[in-house]
Amino acid sequence: MLLSMTGHGHGLFSNDGLSLSVEIRTVNSRYAKVNVRCGEVYQSLEPQIEELVRKTVRRGTVQVNVRIERNLSGSIHVNDDVLKQYLDAIRRVNPDRTDYAIENMLSLPGVIEESVDRLQMIEADWPHIQTTIGQALESLTVMRTAEGQSMEIDLLQNCDALQSALQEVELLAPLVIENYQNRLLEKLNLLVADVTSEMKSSDILKEIGIFADKCDISEEVVRLKTHIVLFRETVGHTPSQGRKLDFLTQEMFRETNTIGSKANDARIAQHVVEMKTVIERIREMVQNIE
Repeated sequence: MLLSMTGHGHGLFSNDGLSLSVEIRTVNSRYAKVNVRCGEVYQSLEPQIEELVRKTVRRGTVQVNVRIERNLSGSIHVNDDVLKQYLDAIRRVNPDRTDYAIENMLSLPGVIEESVDRLQMIEADWPHIQTTIGQALESLTVMRTAEGQSMEIDLLQNCDALQSALQEVELLAPLVIENYQNRLLEKLNLLVADVTSEMKSSDILKEIGIFADKCDISEEVVRLKTHIVLFRETVGHTPSQGRKLDFLTQEMFRETNTIGSKANDARIAQHVVEMKTVIERIREMVQNIE
């Protein structure tokens, strides 16, 4: 079963005092990289969130956004004594000033006090955050699986096209030697007629043998067939193995390129161009598989 590296997941939670929204986005990348944002108050949870995400996502760049709204009514109050001390200090410095920006005054250290223990609050909220992230990961997996299934169908169809073109190459390969032999004999007959001399059959066979050895693509054809079979098997493997598919794609291209350079035949060259086009389509899709 293939998994796409591109996906989106969302999770929500809400009760009387807590509201959570988790959004996870993934894009393709060679390695696994997780970026987590959950606000300053809950920043200490980011390593735990990353660990949770890595259990589900093994490859790709992941962006996790956790929005947390906490109802702290009744747990925050103004320290009148500290505020009065600030006001007195300002009046001593500038006795004529009468306007004070309340938002600036409230942001001064010690003016606002919380009666709630932040550490206890974070520990109490973590199970809800964990559950909501799990919900988002499930949503993400559904999307990645659906896209992976579509890619699997497309990849197997491309394998069919590649195998079909390879079969044509395999049928044409023996004819390359035969055609070369006929052309060589024709040229030699003309040469012999011109110089009134005889060419030994052993020399002709030796020349044909050298050519046959140079353009023999039987090993490349066998290896390419093996790669295609292994590629098909890997496509259906669980868990998804994008790295292995990427390696097999490179090997298929290498064997196809060698066939094109050795075959020395225009018809085979046409099929090789077709095969390279198919492999390039495969390569583009494989880049987005986990």
